[in-house]
Amino acid sequence: MGESVTFTDSDRPVVLLIDAHPDVLHSLNQLLSLEPFELLSATCAADALSLLASRPVDLVMSAARLPDLDGASLLAHVHQAYPHTVRILLTGETELTLIVKAINEGQIYRYLSKPWNDEELLLALRQSLAHQHSERERLRLEQLILQQNETLKQLNASLEKRVAARTSELQQTADMLDLAYEELKHSYATGTEVFSLLANLRLPRAKQTNRQIIELVRTWCVSHGVDEASNRDLTMAAALYNIGKLSWSDSMMASPSDLLHSADRERYRAYATQSESLLMTLEPMKDAARLIRHHQERWDGSGFPDHLKGEAIPVGSRLLKLAVDFIELQKGLILERQMNSDEALLYIRKYAGRLYDPNMVEDFVSVCATYLHDVTLGDPNVKVLGTRELEEGMVLARSLNADNGMLLLNAGKVLNLPLVDKLIAFETMEGARYTLFIKVDKGVSPTT
Repeated sequence: MGESVTFTDSDRPVVLLIDAHPDVLHSLNQLLSLEPFELLSATCAADALSLLASRPVDLVMSAARLPDLDGASLLAHVHQAYPHTVRILLTGETELTLIVKAINEGQIYRYLSKPWNDEELLLALRQSLAHQHSERERLRLEQLILQQNETLKQLNASLEKRVAARTSELQQTADMLDLAYEELKHSYATGTEVFSLLANLRLPRAKQTNRQIIELVRTWCVSHGVDEASNRDLTMAAALYNIGKLSWSDSMMASPSDLLHSADRERYRAYATQSESLLMTLEPMKDAARLIRHHQERWDGSGFPDHLKGEAIPVGSRLLKLAVDFIELQKGLILERQMNSDEALLYIRKYAGRLYDPNMVEDFVSVCATYLHDVTLGDPNVKVLGTRELEEGMVLARSLNADNGMLLLNAGKVLNLPLVDKLIAFETMEGARYTLFIKVDKGVSPTT
């Protein structure tokens, strides 16, 4: 069976039949009359070339002998002038000279013998036109792909320009937020720290926890050589562990969890899963969200939401529970009585193996000792300066936060004069005094 292609009236193939004998042309026209072709006829090469010049032709089938030019030469000319037109030689010659010439110079699709077999001739025409249709479609699709690729490149270039322009506009209008913005665009984790202020702002300053939990988790990560990805996930989890509490009433937000009853108790037990649900749609937050979900699980399996036990609790969740409980015990958010740091650590030790991973507790106590000692103050290469003592090129040893808890600058930030001026202006507007911890090289004064 030959290839089958369906043609519409508007794209019917045009077939040009060339033979010196009108009766041959008549027979061919009769044979092809039921095919979906538009038929043209010529009795000599000159008439055929005139027709070809006047309109597109899809297929030329020429006899070998014509009164003014042999069929092989005519098809060679068609190949040169109209390379996409299919060429077939119809010959009654027994010698191979013309056939070879038609193949070599005319690069014909095929040749047929006179007298022809009707089915063979119809099949040859159908196959050749189907082949031509497939080739044209291939070329059309290749061209379409090239055009689409070029359009895509132009769109990408245009999009990059628009994004750059929009980013520039945002930077110009950011005013008081540009200090934080420079850090935010470099780190998704930094963004979560700023966002964590939403939870803190719902609480009195004495009850705010997120910043201290973040710093405590970071101290653990540094002391244990935690890899960058895990460090980031733990920091984001510490920043947003209580985001699920935002729907609570103000009184419930500030109440010790042990004093909650009935419906409030159930809402409390659901906050970890609500925090996870809020963050799961953000791809970079998925691992951190999983840590948040399980940070209220207990080593003995009595925690929530999934009653995981022992090693089944993610390691990051075990650490986050230690940090959260250590800080919240001191803020009066777990028990009615606020503990000091020593009492909180005694409580954690007491419940090792019940609430907390017994293999992590002593490590955590050591980290808390480092955290409470404030290593930056004990470092001879760190100096404490006010904003008006700052100079260009100084490097922050510790992150700087505004009085309301908003992150202004990350540790490691290199100061420049415009940044110092903005800090002074911001300090004046807020009526605050900022203290900055600055790294200095040994033997070099920070004010020289």
